[in-house]
Amino acid sequence: MIAALVLGREGSVGFPGKNTSMVLGRPMMAYPLLAARHARSVDEVYVSTDSPRICEIARAYEAAVIDRPAALCTVTALGEDAYVHGYHYIRDALRKDVELIVLLFCNGATITAQTIDEGISILRGDPELDSAVTVSRYNMWSPLRARKVDVNGLLQPFVPFETFGDPKTLNCDRDSQGDVWFADMSVSIVRPRCLDALHEGQLPQKWMGRRIYPLKQWGGLDVDYEWQVPQVEFWLRKHGFTETATPYDR
Repeated sequence: MIAALVLGREGSVGFPGKNTSMVLGRPMMAYPLLAARHARSVDEVYVSTDSPRICEIARAYEAAVIDRPAALCTVTALGEDAYVHGYHYIRDALRKDVELIVLLFCNGATITAQTIDEGISILRGDPELDSAVTVSRYNMWSPLRARKVDVNGLLQPFVPFETFGDPKTLNCDRDSQGDVWFADMSVSIVRPRCLDALHEGQLPQKWMGRRIYPLKQWGGLDVDYEWQVPQVEFWLRKHGFTETATPYDR
C-alpha cells in the first residue's frame, strides 16, 4: 500500500492561517490533497493535524485524519517527528503494509499528481534509492551569495568563501557555481526505512534518507509568508489551475 501523509498544524508565526488561506478560490491545503487523491499510485490519503478547520477541509477532500499529539504541534516541534508519528499510526494502529509514503505539507501547493506518480515509478524501478524529492533551481540563492550579520552589524559570508575553492577565482555571477537545487518541500516520496532509521538520514531533512533522487521542477516552494502567495498562484495557473477548474477535471 502507498499512503500519502500531509502535515499541517494550527499555529504559524510567519503567516497565521497559511494552511487554510485561500489560493485561487481554494484552501492552500487543497492542492497537495488534490495531487495525492488523483495520483494513480496512491491508495490512501491521511492528514496529520491538531486543527479542527484543517480536519474539516481534509475530510471534504476525502482524506482520513490523524490526531497529532500536542507535543508535535509546538513552534519548536520538527516535521520529521510528526511524519514518523503519522507513519507509525498508519503502520501499527491501522495495520497497513506500507510500501512507500508520499510526504506532503499543507502549505506545499506546488505539486501535481503527475509528479507524485513519476516519483513512485522511479523508486519502484530502483530499490537502492531511498527517496524521490522535488527540487527547484534557484541559482540566485547560491550559498556563495548568502550573508549573515556579525556582532558589529556588518555583513559577512554565511559560508567561508574557501568552501567554494580559491576565493580569487570566485565572482558574483549567479550561475558561476553551477546550478543550485533546493528541496522545495512540494513532495518527498520515501521508503519506510527512511522513517524507521531517521537518524541515518541526510541533514537537514532526514526523512529523505541518503540516496535521494531529484524530481526537477521550477518555482516550487512551501509557503511561510503571505508575500509568497502570488508566486504559488502563478505556478498553479501555469499548471492548469484556475478559480473554477483544475487539470484533474479533464
